[in-house]
Amino acid sequence: MKLEVVEKYDSIVQQSDLISRDLSWLKFNVRVLDQSKKAHRSVFEKLKFLAITASNLDEFFMIRVGSLYNYLDYDKERVDYSGLREEPFKAKLMNESHAFHTDQHNHFSEVIMPELQSQGVILCNLSKLTEKEQEKVHDYFVKAIYPMLTPMVYDGYRTFPILMNKLLVFGVVTTSPGDRQDMRKMSFVQIPANIPRYFEIEREDSLLLIPIEEVIRENIVSLFRNVEIEGISLFRITRNGDFTLEESEDMDANFLEEVKRKLMERKSGRVVRIEIEEGYSKWMMNSLLERWNLKMDSVFLVKRASQIDFTGFWQIVGNKKFRERLPQIPDPVKPLSYQDEGLSDIFEVLKEKDILLHHPYNNIDSILDLVEKASEDPDVMAIKMTIYRLAKDSRITKALLKAAENGKHVSVLFEVKARFDEENNIREAKKLQKAGCFVIYGISHLKTHTKLLLIVKRDGGEITRFVHLGSGNYNEDTARLYTDIGLMTTNETLANDVSEFFNVITGHSMPSQYKNLITAPRDMRNQLIEYIEEEAEHARNGLPSGIFIKVNSLEDSEIIYALYRASQSGVTIKLIVRGICCIRPGRVGLSENIEVLSIVGDFLEHSRIYYFHNNGDTRTYAGSADMMVRSFDKRLEALFKVESPLLEQQLMNILAYNLRDNVNSYVMQEDGTYLAKHPVGDEPEFNVHREFFNLEAEHVMQVKLVN
Repeated sequence: MKLEVVEKYDSIVQQSDLISRDLSWLKFNVRVLDQSKKAHRSVFEKLKFLAITASNLDEFFMIRVGSLYNYLDYDKERVDYSGLREEPFKAKLMNESHAFHTDQHNHFSEVIMPELQSQGVILCNLSKLTEKEQEKVHDYFVKAIYPMLTPMVYDGYRTFPILMNKLLVFGVVTTSPGDRQDMRKMSFVQIPANIPRYFEIEREDSLLLIPIEEVIRENIVSLFRNVEIEGISLFRITRNGDFTLEESEDMDANFLEEVKRKLMERKSGRVVRIEIEEGYSKWMMNSLLERWNLKMDSVFLVKRASQIDFTGFWQIVGNKKFRERLPQIPDPVKPLSYQDEGLSDIFEVLKEKDILLHHPYNNIDSILDLVEKASEDPDVMAIKMTIYRLAKDSRITKALLKAAENGKHVSVLFEVKARFDEENNIREAKKLQKAGCFVIYGISHLKTHTKLLLIVKRDGGEITRFVHLGSGNYNEDTARLYTDIGLMTTNETLANDVSEFFNVITGHSMPSQYKNLITAPRDMRNQLIEYIEEEAEHARNGLPSGIFIKVNSLEDSEIIYALYRASQSGVTIKLIVRGICCIRPGRVGLSENIEVLSIVGDFLEHSRIYYFHNNGDTRTYAGSADMMVRSFDKRLEALFKVESPLLEQQLMNILAYNLRDNVNSYVMQEDGTYLAKHPVGDEPEFNVHREFFNLEAEHVMQVKLVN
């Protein structure tokens, strides 16, 4: 793209009061890549973060760029927050994406590769092997790889094959002996996903990793006998994975079939990106661009010194030989609100007090144990639950199956539209349904993103309801890596609210109001704006005010403009936004009182906390909802109020610790860029991902956000 065009687009983007959601996301991935550049990290940690950036970028192209093509391909109008229309915005987005792609691959070639080699891990092709090692690799190819490869030719007699999303593919241009040049043909050899990415050879002092594509490249002539190979091009395509389910009043098998049909469409969706190795066949490339209706700005060139598809690095990171070279996570600690008081039964504990869980610093086992105990307790009558994502070998599924076997009423809403977990959720839901559970497969036009658990138990002559509300999934795998908030309680007000909300989800009920829940899509946006406006009113009247919010993403324009108005009224606003952030902090006349931090480090920040000072009568909420259009309008979400003084102080302390962090934090600038935060002068390092393992109740109770 010409320099003057880039500058013109940049000027338009900077004039907007809002930052583009997609451009903001790219800046988030820059922060993840920065983790791979941290000098204190081992090369295996660096490799892990590099793999994460690649997975992130894959999803970005599948969903966000795929969504953009839904407008471009059907001539639908779209004006981005940046102020750009469809084509100019695509040009800007691709320019930024290419810059990031270049940074990724330069970092790998210039930093990661030499550091790996210094650790005795060598990524190489077959030319670096001894003759005996080459024979070993060839034997592996003949026995394990060759039978799995299927050359697919495209010519006047055969249709163009469906090339799978995100698989490495060799494009081979061939001619028969004596053919004219215009008689050449294209063939494609896909590398199956179930072949390990690297072939490992151990030497006394090193481990050699040979990319599987190099093994195939060396032997590819065996797939094309008695023809002339004109060119071999290694590439990888990314397809549009964005789909919207048509609204339907039918909530039976037709809905599931619609989900399955859309999943099949994803496999053959529109191509939105081509990653290809340098030295490719220009004839083949021109043919692919014409077939897929793409321009060269959708082509990402990879040098031979680098590799296509960094997601393959997970094989190296996960190698048991290197496990000790990754940082060891301290053992979880007991929640402050649940110290050892001689009560071993979790049901008895919850009758005495509420428990606030902060994962991964507190173990998710408290929740899993609660569900498992409930599944076998003869006094438990019912278990109701919403499920968005589960671990592969989920203890939750097993416990719910056991509960059904034991004759308890089990109601489960399985969100089958959880992106990229659709098939697993359908499979798990069917297991429960066969066992006799009442299963709801989501609601057609809404995603159920709220995290709720309700257990109904006979307690002598009374009924006690045990409730869990959280920000994270009931997933024991991600709970070790994601920071999340959970509340376990028998509070009657919350229990009534949750019971009402389950009736909304599973039946046809419209309660007039909730007491301690704020729910979407009905009233969450309006309620939050009301709280923001009340803070602004306090500030205008000279009263103490303050808004402190921690979320994954901030994108809703109505919320953003409410925050701008509050800032202009003098409210101190501190936002901790891990990923997408469309607000502009610190703009003169607009948002001088708004500060934004992003925390990216060893754990993925996933908790949501909302604190409004309210002139000392504080309002503190946690839950599943970000401040996004989809959260307010297209999802079933819930924020729950925390009233217990200790638990509210814990949430305030989480916000305070996040604001103190100077190891994992990035400060957002008015132009949408981010600067890493470092200790100033003699200030000690404060790593939020370590400090939460050393909490003391006395310190927590002293925390103030507004003086």
